[in-house]
Formats: sequence, C-alpha cells, structure tokens
Amino acid sequence: TGAARKIRLRSEVTQERSGAMSSESYTAISFDIRSRAKILLSGVGADEQMAGYGRHRSTFERSGYPALQSELRMEIKRLWTRNLGRDDRCLSDHGKETRFPFLDEDVVTFLEKIPLELKCDMSLPAGEGDKLILRRVARMIGVNECSSLVKRAIQFGSRIARVSDKSRFGSQRQATGQAKHRTLISSGND
Repeated sequence: TGAARKIRLRSEVTQERSGAMSSESYTAISFDIRSRAKILLSGVGADEQMAGYGRHRSTFERSGYPALQSELRMEIKRLWTRNLGRDDRCLSDHGKETRFPFLDEDVVTFLEKIPLELKCDMSLPAGEGDKLILRRVARMIGVNECSSLVKRAIQFGSRIARVSDKSRFGSQRQATGQAKHRTLISSGND
C-alpha cells in the first residue's frame, strides 16, 4: 500500500573491545513501516521564524540583526509557495494530512511580536543560539538530548533537493517559488 514502504538500512557499528576498535556492518535490512495515523504534525515554520537555518547565521554574520529580520520576513512570505506545496504533495501521496502548529495564526502573530534577540542569539554556537525558545522549552521539559542538535534539513542533507531542482528547473538556483510561477505563466503564453 502507499502507507507501507520498504526501507533499506545500512549502518556501521563500531565498538571498543579491550582497547581495540572493531566494526560490524549490517546491510540490506528490509522491513515495512506502517502507521494508521492519518494526521501528522509538522515543524514547518519554526526555522523560518526563529532563525533555525545555517543561512540565517551567515546573514547575521554579514549584516547583523536588521538583515536577519528582513530575511526571516521574506522566508515566511515565500514559505507557502516554496515548501508547503512540496510537503503537501509528498504526504498526500502517502495518504496523510498535515497540521502545522508553528504556522497557526496565533503562533505566527505571537512570534512576530517577540524581539528577534529573544528568538535567537547568534553569538552562541549553532545548535544553541538558533530557535532559542524551542531549545529552552525542550530543556525545561527534559528533552535535553535533542535540545542542542544542529539543524539538518533532510532534503538538503540527502542532496535530493539538488537532484530534483536540476531535473525540474535546469539548476538549483532557478528552483525558487518565483521561478515556479514564471514557468507556469510562460508555459500558458507559449
């Protein structure tokens, strides 16, 4: 079924035995993952509102908090065409619906009113200074282990976005929300 997908796992486990390192490899383990859940919660919007991406740190280092604030506003505006359509198509293909708590109108309004310096502290290292509110809440409720992990978006970390963008748009640079709209408009006038 669409909800059940075969997954291949490959991992290498390294263990220390009496001072010597050895490794064991496990390859090609296949199993089905099935979920009866029809509705999933998504964290989309948290990074865009609380400076969670590495590019936000780069913007801050180049031009400071005012430039970072402008970039975050721009990202929230384009989120609807850049990420949500892709995510909805992917999840719908698997028979799932998604809820976006960080894009709830009240949450967005609340986060807009908070000064940027309370949402992120770029003087702290990655994994600490970004998404300050979420990291602090995670520690308060005892989720310490993941509260300092550095953001790694699966579509970029796995390089799937680069492959997809190149095949659909000719290059990664052209794969923006605007490029998508220009393509749709120009294809109707050809």
